[in-house]
Amino acid sequence: MIEIPSTILDAIEGYLISQYPLEGCGLVGASNLDDISLLRVISWYPCKNTAQSGKLYELDPLDYLKADREAESKNQQIVGVVHSHTHSDPYPSLTDVSSAPDPNWHYIITSFRFHSPSTRSYKFLAGKIKEEKIVIT
Repeated sequence: MIEIPSTILDAIEGYLISQYPLEGCGLVGASNLDDISLLRVISWYPCKNTAQSGKLYELDPLDYLKADREAESKNQQIVGVVHSHTHSDPYPSLTDVSSAPDPNWHYIITSFRFHSPSTRSYKFLAGKIKEEKIVIT
């Protein structure tokens, strides 16, 4: 299960909307990783999509580095990546799975297929896609 404050989810969806028709992307951070049954997102780091594409994303390496350093300065860790699907369901594509940078991360996808944002989260475990419940606080 992943817990996301409504203010952070609003910021994520707002940023992703601002990037449309390109895919938007960014990173999320957390600090207390002791409870593996519930991850609480406490930070959002928007990143530039260097692919400049409506069908795939590539995190800007400099934005990634800045986010990682900022999270570390707050005693947090980057725990997941967020990106949008501009015209498809909020489900990981083969490209999403094959290019996943960290198997321990959470992969949050917001779809604009039906115009209103629809956000889901996944873990990629041993080549399998497992959806995890999002709790909005």
